[in-house]
Amino acid sequence: MPESNTFPKRASGGFALIDSLKRHGVEYIFGYPGGAILPIYDDLYKDEASGGVKHILVRHEQGAAHAADGYARATGRVGVCFGTSGPGATNLVTGIATAHMDSIPMVVVTGQVTRAAIGTDAFQETDIYGITLPIVKHSYVVRDPKDMARIVAEAFHVASTGRPGPVLIDVPKDVALEEFDYTPIEPGSVKLPGYRPTVKGNPRQINAAIQLIRESRRPLLYVGGGAISSAAHGEIQQLAELFAIPVTTTLMGIGAFDEHHPLALGMLGMHGTAYANFAVTDCDLLICVGARFDDRVTGKLDEFASRAKVIHIDIDPAEVGKNRIPEVPIVGDVKRVLTELLRRCKERNINQPPQQTQEWLNLINRWKEDYPLVVPQYADSISPQEVITEIARQAPYAFYTTDVGQHQMWSAQFLKNGPRRWISSAGLGTMGFGVPAAMGAKVAFPDEEVICISGDASFQMNLQELGTLAQYGINVKTVIINNGWQGMVRQWQQAFFGERYSSSNMEVGMPDIELLCQAYGIKGMVIEKREQLKDAIAEMIAHEGPVVVNARVTRDENCYPMVGPGKSNAQMVGLAKQPPKADSEPIYCSNCGAKNISINNFCPECGTKL
Repeated sequence: MPESNTFPKRASGGFALIDSLKRHGVEYIFGYPGGAILPIYDDLYKDEASGGVKHILVRHEQGAAHAADGYARATGRVGVCFGTSGPGATNLVTGIATAHMDSIPMVVVTGQVTRAAIGTDAFQETDIYGITLPIVKHSYVVRDPKDMARIVAEAFHVASTGRPGPVLIDVPKDVALEEFDYTPIEPGSVKLPGYRPTVKGNPRQINAAIQLIRESRRPLLYVGGGAISSAAHGEIQQLAELFAIPVTTTLMGIGAFDEHHPLALGMLGMHGTAYANFAVTDCDLLICVGARFDDRVTGKLDEFASRAKVIHIDIDPAEVGKNRIPEVPIVGDVKRVLTELLRRCKERNINQPPQQTQEWLNLINRWKEDYPLVVPQYADSISPQEVITEIARQAPYAFYTTDVGQHQMWSAQFLKNGPRRWISSAGLGTMGFGVPAAMGAKVAFPDEEVICISGDASFQMNLQELGTLAQYGINVKTVIINNGWQGMVRQWQQAFFGERYSSSNMEVGMPDIELLCQAYGIKGMVIEKREQLKDAIAEMIAHEGPVVVNARVTRDENCYPMVGPGKSNAQMVGLAKQPPKADSEPIYCSNCGAKNISINNFCPECGTKL
């Protein structure tokens, strides 16, 4: 007989958990079973058998956390992962910390020993509540199954509102087994006293920001992950175009602004573009949108935008003024603040005279001409940049995940991603993130192309997840930028440690990728010559099923530009300075007819590419 949907009804704590997750829109759970969480998995089994929530069995709990993280980044919804008590829970810690550092909404459910056994050093007992306190937004231990529905509703509310982040729910085994009279709590119905994130910006501060923008002649938009979280890319483009403001993004902010747009400067910071770093050094107004003045962005903090006034818009009041005191602080949701700012400009018919920032845009264009990102070509090897740009050419609209290191920075420099299509561990810098995160994104969007760009060292951190890809036929494409090293470690050892390459070479023990893939029952490929590159990438993309490509690239290629430790952003090494162009005849815009000097890439009057 079909199960009754009338409430209250007798049900276990495990049933209440699974039912509550479904009511909050959960379609996929990434996890790994074990003793303490088995009662929950039993209820999950019954639900899955009736066509309910789907479980993806990972090969390691870290993979579950990263997959839930990738799912959340790709969709904007809350990702969910399961792990059992003890080692299962502690294996989730790196993934929880990754999500915490990058403000990713996630609900993590762990099994726990029975209530009576807590604190007795029982088999597979760890205090995961205490262990994760610094790396979660909030935590719960469910002491009574009657609290389950409320706790799940609160967890989803906390994880997804304000500044997003991971929330832990620790469930003792006997709580999951115990039956009670269950009444569900619907999403959005919880009220949390004392938890009311500020989403609406202060009107006076918004007016002050508008005034500073109107006065500025060298403004710069500095856009971070908060713009992605609040889906503010449309408003950012409107603001940039209204006042002719160039835009640079952080590693987390990639995709918040169209990188094909003439006002786009790409990423700034340690491995950012030269023109973005020069712009932030010389701007007179820095408009920080959903970013936190991270050390990898600012370099030497007291020389970061040192001549600029600062507008800082962020939903987290703890970030505003933490590293840089702004002239105009605005606490609120980025999208809502920018929407209100634009509305006020429209009401008052405020816009920027085109000539006000023209000199600034011309200077930036000159930097773009003089200091471009370069794709080197060598006679005897393929450069990493060649591989990445070829992938980008053939799959321009894919979801891209990365691991961490040189390949991550080259990907950030050369891929041109849309909103939520760039998925990378930024704050924690977690090697092993790429493949499971791609798995989560692909499960969320099975009809979209999902490509992981990894390194030979990072790939080996979680290569066991090839088993998950094989089991479920998850069509993720992975390209290993293989230079035989922990590439970024080697680059730092070369630059700052007297070329003493301590424990950074990965050649000995590197698996044969084709044989490894064969063992897992998936397709493996190798690229060793430039002539193979184009066709191999096309073959990879066309294949129906997961693929791993081992791209053997130049061994000692370094990632430039680079801002060294303790240096300002203007003090980059490895710049590819191009010879200045000779003066030539002016260029006339094909759209509006405006006269342009020869160094312009686009018309400052109308934005048309010249």
